[in-house]
Amino acid sequence: MTSYPLLDTISNPAQLRALDRKQLPQLAEELRSFLVESVSRTGGHLSSNLGTVELTVALHYVYDTPHDRLVWDVGHQTYAHKVLTGRRAGMSRLRTHGGVSGFPKRSESDYDTFGVGHSSTSISAALGMALAVKLKGEARQTVAIIGDGAMSAGQAFEAMNNAGVADADMLVILNDNDMSISPPVGALNKYLARLFSGSTFNSVRKTGEKVLRVSPSLLEFANRVEEHVKGMLTPGTLFEELGFNYIGPIDGHDLDSLVPTLQNLQKLKGPQFLHVITRKGQGYKLAEADPILYHGVAKFHPEVGIENGKAGGKPSYTQIFGEWLCDMAVADPRLIGITPAMGEGSGMIRFAERFPERYFDVGIAEQHAVTFAAGLACEGMRPVLAIYSTFLQRGYDQLIHDVALQKLPVVFALDRGGLVGADGPTHHGTFDLSFLTCIPNMVVMTPADEMECRNMLTTAFHIDGPSAVRYPRGSGPGVATDKALLDLPIGKGEIRRRGKGVALLAFGSMLVPALGAAPEIDATVANMRFVKPIDRDLIIELAREHSLLISVEENALIGGAGAEVARVLDEIDSPAKLIRLGLPDHFIDHGDQALLLAEAGLDKEGIVRTVRVHQGSAPSSDQKSGAISTAHQELQ
Repeated sequence: MTSYPLLDTISNPAQLRALDRKQLPQLAEELRSFLVESVSRTGGHLSSNLGTVELTVALHYVYDTPHDRLVWDVGHQTYAHKVLTGRRAGMSRLRTHGGVSGFPKRSESDYDTFGVGHSSTSISAALGMALAVKLKGEARQTVAIIGDGAMSAGQAFEAMNNAGVADADMLVILNDNDMSISPPVGALNKYLARLFSGSTFNSVRKTGEKVLRVSPSLLEFANRVEEHVKGMLTPGTLFEELGFNYIGPIDGHDLDSLVPTLQNLQKLKGPQFLHVITRKGQGYKLAEADPILYHGVAKFHPEVGIENGKAGGKPSYTQIFGEWLCDMAVADPRLIGITPAMGEGSGMIRFAERFPERYFDVGIAEQHAVTFAAGLACEGMRPVLAIYSTFLQRGYDQLIHDVALQKLPVVFALDRGGLVGADGPTHHGTFDLSFLTCIPNMVVMTPADEMECRNMLTTAFHIDGPSAVRYPRGSGPGVATDKALLDLPIGKGEIRRRGKGVALLAFGSMLVPALGAAPEIDATVANMRFVKPIDRDLIIELAREHSLLISVEENALIGGAGAEVARVLDEIDSPAKLIRLGLPDHFIDHGDQALLLAEAGLDKEGIVRTVRVHQGSAPSSDQKSGAISTAHQELQ
């Protein structure tokens, strides 16, 4: 076990603030070592967290947290923050069921001022907090910490535009870790940061404004001179134009620069902007060399690092999609691949390498991605937008207004549909079947295995209108695939097993547990395939031949696939009893996927248990001819 003599004395930021400033580099070094050791045992996000160690130490050293508010963007970089705020012991259960969340979470700690998981929200939230503080007449500092990737999103600039005219006392820290665009960092920039953030420079500027206010032309000239000087020396012209006082860039790993600059900024009024340069994976050579590989990691040995080439096993649905994308691109030159900054996660790297002219990474800009795809479709292209289910929520208006309303042929390849596990409620894709099915012109498909996923993607590509293929995180049941590009009949499911009395209507990933449960209860199993258009004829057939129908989906129960089944049964006034199995009406915490599904009753045992509870009360096939009212029930 590694010894951490200084870190061992820190259980809250007040103890950190009691340290001599000269001790902070040692604390940062110990904290970084602890993070490598801890994450290697639990898995989690590593590169981004190693890059913000010094910044986190400096923030908690300078600001009186939690009285002062630190608002982190996304939260991939907050492990050091969690360690310093009393959760070090809990890091051994990071991202496990009942353990510490991988993201800031208000219910977990007073130091987590705003719950996050999706990018680009920090400035908006911090502005709201800063203005609330002002209205209440409180003395409280507000700081938003946002990465360069998150800064590219529209919401961040909407917030900046608002903050610049809102007269709010707040600080925005841009954590810039994209080394390809990093400006020079050295003694001159360190000096300028201290100069521009210092009291002398800012008091002179304020005095000058008062003196020159009697002459608007002279004041305008002076402002232009200052802007020109700062513009020559710093890259902050854009942020100055938005109404912020720009400082930086400074070295985000240099505590001797960070601490005094933050102390200076504490004293300034109005919106401030500090640009810091950090390096992902800082201090761990393997992560420095390949920060993408070490962004999200499973368990590994720190001395060895992540060992490649040993995965083997079944391909993931993400890999299946990536292979199909390349195959379909060869077959049809109209195919365009789009990702909102998730090329790696969505399995598009091989496509990007083979078809660079047809690959577009639009950055963290989901709304733009959807409307961009719509524009391509207007001109005869066939765009395929690969996007996580949870991130499509951000482009919902564009999906309705720009794509579906115009019936444009855009394929939405929805990865991470259903429960995703360790990333928790901010990343679970549990609402897509509900919010997609209600949109006119949409076709919504749920593959049950790998080959079916390929076939559905092909089917979607050939539809002259919007479509979505929704597949889960991880691998499927292991069905072999081939290079065929085959269409499926739209709106048609299939019977996978014949039984008596009970019919299980399985959607997508739920086919496997349904087939597992079926022999114990002698149930018919239907692979429904399509949520919209739903296979009306198949539902009518199953209702005629069975007294109890069980719809099973890995989606919110309200408004999901089961609702479509219920709608058909209502229309035909069926006497068959319907039980809807799905995810309950509350946010599901992080944890192992299998465990979470079992808790929701969406595993083999849960299905068997549900059938046995309700089978006794269901009307038998002999009774169906009698005057029995339809019973549609939801099992929460």
